[in-house]
Amino acid sequence: MNEQAEIPDQERWVAWQPAELAQRLRDVARPWCIVGGWALDLWHGAETRDHGDLEFTILREDLGAFRRALGDLEFYTVHDGVLERLAVDREPAAEIFQIWGFDRAAGRWRVDMMIEPGTDDGWVYKRATEIRRPRSEMVMRTAGGIPYLNPSAVLLFKAKYQRPKDEADFAAALPKLAAPERTWLRDCLELLHPGHGWTKAL
Repeated sequence: MNEQAEIPDQERWVAWQPAELAQRLRDVARPWCIVGGWALDLWHGAETRDHGDLEFTILREDLGAFRRALGDLEFYTVHDGVLERLAVDREPAAEIFQIWGFDRAAGRWRVDMMIEPGTDDGWVYKRATEIRRPRSEMVMRTAGGIPYLNPSAVLLFKAKYQRPKDEADFAAALPKLAAPERTWLRDCLELLHPGHGWTKAL
């Protein structure tokens, strides 16, 4: 059987909850944080909508530590819509920034692990690396200690697509977004997406 035939159905997602991921990563002393829609809901303190997956980011040099911590999963690189099995003894190619984790025993995808270009102390926006901020400003924590990306940065990622869920996430976040974060997001949108519909609202 060839490797491509063994790749699981991309729709077979039953993602872990953030708390379960945090528990599994409790002994990993390297930077990581929840991103995407779940990051916004951790900030809100409640689950505002269903989430099809669970996204979190790591630094490329730390991939081995996270693969070991999640050793019961099989990992698949994702690039241009193509999934490929990432063998245990192989590092992903430099152009790979997304890796899915598959729970073979349950037959379900569990996590979407994103590789970010930052450092231990600095956060870098991967789509425009000139946008940088101290990691201490960009990674927040729940009362239970789960790290998640600053909502202004989550919305910056979502601004590119403006899917219905992204519009809903923006509308829910806007009233709670602190003034400095509104200004930062507006400045980023003006730089990267001139004329974006969210700019006026900010």
